[in-house]
Amino acid sequence: MVKTYKSTVKKLPDGMQVEAESRSFTIKMDEPKSMGGTDTAMNPIEASLAALGGCQAIVAASFAKAKNISFDDFHIEVEGDVDLDGFAGRSDVRPGFLEIRYKMYFKTNESQDKMDDFATFIEETCPVSDTLKNGTTFVNVGVVLE
Repeated sequence: MVKTYKSTVKKLPDGMQVEAESRSFTIKMDEPKSMGGTDTAMNPIEASLAALGGCQAIVAASFAKAKNISFDDFHIEVEGDVDLDGFAGRSDVRPGFLEIRYKMYFKTNESQDKMDDFATFIEETCPVSDTLKNGTTFVNVGVVLE
């Protein structure tokens, strides 16, 4: 079953601030002052790392019981490298992530092998991981002048 998700993103008046809305929720994003922003929120590339970590944490919580995994606490550290020369058009390097790294922290009495297997399952099951690793088709369905 295919489910379509939708988000509307609007440029706000100050600096590089934008507001994304999905269902009844909003997220603000911005850029650091060094990039013309007001530094009032994480930037979109940071938000994509947060989305990856959030997705993996939700997968861990959703499937732990079914996988016979028990943990008292979980968090994940996510980082990625972007060559800003690609974004600025000063280089032919791609403007997106060159590499994304993450480390999962479980407070558990489970074995290392069992948790390593569970971590692999999390990565393979998380839709955000899948999208970042395998890409997706982008379709511009129009430009509307108002």
